[in-house]
Amino acid sequence: MSTRKTFRTSLWVGSTYFIEGLPYMIVKFMSFVFFTDMGVREALLGLLNLLGIPWNLKFLWAPFLDIFGTKRGWFLKIQAVLIVLTFAIAVLAGFVSKDDPSSISILQLIAFIFVALGFVAATNDVAIDAYYLEGLSDPKEQAAYSGLRVLTYRFAVIYARSVLVAIAGLVNWFWSFGAGAATLLAFLILHKFLLPKFEAKREGPRSTVKEAMDNFKRSFASYFKRDRIVLILFFIICYKLGDEILFSMNTPFLMRELLVTKTQLSLISGMVGSFSVIGGAMLGAWWIAKQGLKKAIWPITIFMNINILAYVFLAVIRPQANTFNGLALIAFVHSYENIAAGLGNAALTIYLMSLCNREFKAAHYAVGTAVMSLGATVIGSLGGALVEQIGYVWLFTISFMASIPSIALLLWLPVEEKK
Repeated sequence: MSTRKTFRTSLWVGSTYFIEGLPYMIVKFMSFVFFTDMGVREALLGLLNLLGIPWNLKFLWAPFLDIFGTKRGWFLKIQAVLIVLTFAIAVLAGFVSKDDPSSISILQLIAFIFVALGFVAATNDVAIDAYYLEGLSDPKEQAAYSGLRVLTYRFAVIYARSVLVAIAGLVNWFWSFGAGAATLLAFLILHKFLLPKFEAKREGPRSTVKEAMDNFKRSFASYFKRDRIVLILFFIICYKLGDEILFSMNTPFLMRELLVTKTQLSLISGMVGSFSVIGGAMLGAWWIAKQGLKKAIWPITIFMNINILAYVFLAVIRPQANTFNGLALIAFVHSYENIAAGLGNAALTIYLMSLCNREFKAAHYAVGTAVMSLGATVIGSLGGALVEQIGYVWLFTISFMASIPSIALLLWLPVEEKK
């Protein structure tokens, strides 16, 4: 591959995966910070975890993107809709005041737009992943750019958590969401002229609806025909369940119980937390490459889950972020827990990949990730109601207890090493 082509490929791979990560963070992270800042009660904040449902279900409508239009066309149209919805949230956020009772109806409308934005953003993921596989059909090329995909997606996570949240803290939410919409617009203009038209060169008829659905059923059925599938599914759901319960109410805990401001949150969650997760994931990948998944998954799982107790400790002593020592301790524990979470992410990702057979690799991985996030979506939605009834100390204690089954299941779990 020529240097010019390599650079162009790197540019569109990097930019598309940045735009895959940014809408996800607007929906899944910024919504939490916004509604927490607006004084919404914990029980309702917990329900924001249900915004993850579109990502759980996106594999159901993914085949239709291959039937109607092109991946590039889908991606550009979807990105335009993302801009409109994000800007609509920005405009409405400009009229909201947490001290004004009349703002409730506006907050309800914003919540509805977030739901719509979630479905569009999840479809955006499908279009980008499909476009990537269409443009880089050679598995060696896909592997060569996999690191860039992860890196630029993480840049989007850091950008949303740090820059956009910091704008909300330093100015207001109109400018925060407005900056998000402007970023999406800038990338839409770039992609309009940058993205190659791979599918225009493709010969032969496109799949029919029946062919696509038959292939979908076959790939779906083959995933569930493996030995000990019930045990495997239960393990996937349970593996990060403790972490997911903890992080389901992490933002309200930091902002309300420990008095972390939006600007401080942009540093703790955006910079410290994001880089800690990346570092943990890299350490986990190295560990597994050195020891093998079968040996490494045990200590990684135990370490990941025991570290939940660090948040129980925070909830008990409640250090305040308006003091230097308090902020330093909060940042340290947050970093420590995110490193452990990154280790677990690496182990679970590699395990999910080991379950994929060659013929249906993309479909099997999509099913695995959907099952993986099921616990976070469903059980995480109850976190706010639990906080109102029993408080954060007991929520985080339950989080630790919920992590124990994943350790126990390792005794019987079939773990295959991919050669």
